[in-house]
Amino acid sequence: MRELLIDIIAGDLAPGQMLPREMDLAERFRVSRGVVRESVRGLEERGVVRVRHGRGATVTEPPDWNVFDPEVLEALIGSPQGQALAAETVECQRLLEVEAAGLAAQRARPGDLAALRGALERMIDAAGKAARNSAAIGRFNDADLEFHGAVVRAARNRAIGRMSQPLHRALRVMAPLRGDVADLQRTVGEHHRILAAVAAGNAAAAREAMAAHLSTPHQRA
Repeated sequence: MRELLIDIIAGDLAPGQMLPREMDLAERFRVSRGVVRESVRGLEERGVVRVRHGRGATVTEPPDWNVFDPEVLEALIGSPQGQALAAETVECQRLLEVEAAGLAAQRARPGDLAALRGALERMIDAAGKAARNSAAIGRFNDADLEFHGAVVRAARNRAIGRMSQPLHRALRVMAPLRGDVADLQRTVGEHHRILAAVAAGNAAAAREAMAAHLSTPHQRA
């Protein structure tokens, strides 16, 4: 299934084009026709192909693909489309989390503020270590996502919470695309401002701080 995904994303199998016959795929990959059927079914479940019984599987248009599915996401990130998808994902994050930050400022409880402070402290620690060891950037990205998850939880909106889950999983996969050591201190400052606004109960300032953070070039990269 991954091999077929790569072919589709590379354009070797274009939208509207039919997949090779089941027997031809079985021969190509040296697997049983049952395995081929399961693979095609997996592509169909992810919106990548449309199966019509008796006619075969046809590649769908990219907007129909489930880009939050881990297999589809990883294949796209490794392709020339990766940067565009990363930018679209941050746009989606901005739509959800700017309002979530405002709600968090109105609804955050002491435990929520403690979670935000703890995530920010881990970001600060990782940023300091990243200057000596770039492996700490991974820890920084993890703490960054923890912070954003804590903002969403503090918003006390179950719909936003559910919608944010696949988004944050996607951002975790994309983390290597987001920023480098030079960006970390700037990102820490942006999170400081978000936390200060939420802690002060200032919804307008929280929205403004989150919007500014998610609009900076190192976030769009």
